[in-house]
Amino acid sequence: MRVLLTGANGYIGKRLLPVLVNMGYEVVCCVRDRNRFQIDEEYLETVKVIEADFLKTHTLENIPNDIDGAFYLIHSMSVDTRNFDELESVSAFNFRERIEKTEVRHVIYLGGIGNEADLSKHLRSRKMVENILKKGKFAFTAINAGIILGSGSASFEIIRDLVEKLPVMIAPKWLLTKSQPIAVRNVIQFLSRSLFNKYTFNKQFDIGGPDILTYKDMILKFAKIRNLRRSVIIIPLMTPRLSSYWLYFVTSTSYKLAVNLVDSMKVPVISKENDLAKVLEIDLLDFDAAIRYAFMRIEQNIVISSWIDSMVSGVMDASISKHIQVPKYGCFTDLKKRSISDPERVLQNIWSIGGNTGWYYANWLWRLRGFLDKLMGGVGLRRGRTNPDTINAGDALDFWRVILADRNKKRMLLFAEMKLPGEAWLEFKIDNKNYLYQTATFRPRGIMGRIYWLIMLPFHFFIFNGMINNMAKN
Repeated sequence: MRVLLTGANGYIGKRLLPVLVNMGYEVVCCVRDRNRFQIDEEYLETVKVIEADFLKTHTLENIPNDIDGAFYLIHSMSVDTRNFDELESVSAFNFRERIEKTEVRHVIYLGGIGNEADLSKHLRSRKMVENILKKGKFAFTAINAGIILGSGSASFEIIRDLVEKLPVMIAPKWLLTKSQPIAVRNVIQFLSRSLFNKYTFNKQFDIGGPDILTYKDMILKFAKIRNLRRSVIIIPLMTPRLSSYWLYFVTSTSYKLAVNLVDSMKVPVISKENDLAKVLEIDLLDFDAAIRYAFMRIEQNIVISSWIDSMVSGVMDASISKHIQVPKYGCFTDLKKRSISDPERVLQNIWSIGGNTGWYYANWLWRLRGFLDKLMGGVGLRRGRTNPDTINAGDALDFWRVILADRNKKRMLLFAEMKLPGEAWLEFKIDNKNYLYQTATFRPRGIMGRIYWLIMLPFHFFIFNGMINNMAKN
């Protein structure tokens, strides 16, 4: 049977894909930019990739008619703090209109738990999407979750940032809000096992783990698991705006996401009881087990997906294609070249750059630049990288975005997502004559862009020289 997987590049989509393939389904992955989507060779025969943007109806013709089931995993919470609910409504309506013209029998939607009378804008939007989709002429299942815990999830990484960086936290009162977190492993089980299961047809289910905890409880339990002593002091005077800034500066989240998270975190997220876990034979992991399992994945370097690689963690739109051609005119360029004796070793240096490895020279200056970027509302350096060994087009890399990563051609191209009066690219390339080329390109925006480049020239001279010299070492 054929299954359409929307949001295949997202945190849940990437984890659901291999499970569906192993269950014997042929999967059609729906993405907005196929250049960002990497398929393992073992899946080439059972996975098809199509480009479709549910805000652009003409692209939806790429969806095949002969599909049996579909997952709707699209959301726009981090795209804009003002009109993401409008975007979600349009996307859901366009999806329903197109999918009704196919042979689909069952659609599953992953939404958010919203059982309170006074919901946040995000949770109201999730409910609105559910109501749009359930009007379709197909069997429909809504599976609603609260906080999802797993390696690379936004909730996990935010709690991790707070615990590992702040011995004492002066925190807003929403940390006393109760929630029912669930392990990402259980979420994937609920989604995959519900597909084509008639028990789930035309029903809505809340899913949550066995623990009901406040956010303060989660932070302290997380700290105990990591053998860290932490104190949390709640103050009632912190406004939503201040709370958003607090979350933004302390953690790796973007400001847009922080605003929407704070808005949602003021609402209790407790699931209504149901017997879906029993019907689907799912053993629910408690909070401690979910955190320990997440760290096991991190320590083994097998994190499948991370929220930081989502485009909403930076400033780019969904397409990396328009940035892959580095401009030549009206730009400032810093080109450096070094002879190398061991291309494979140097290539590994390139593929390991950023994150915990750093930038090979004057890392304190890179951290300072990241701090200044945060002050200006940028992404800073806290995103790091998802995997220390592998990297793909579309991945986040500190305050850069990977535009191209072709190991066979020995070339990596990065696009800057820090706050700049212009656009910047950084390219590494090894040619057949065993020369390493490092090229920084900056396209200024107005007079401020030109002034910025001139001010940065002395820093570039030392930093870029030191970087290529150290990278070229065997």
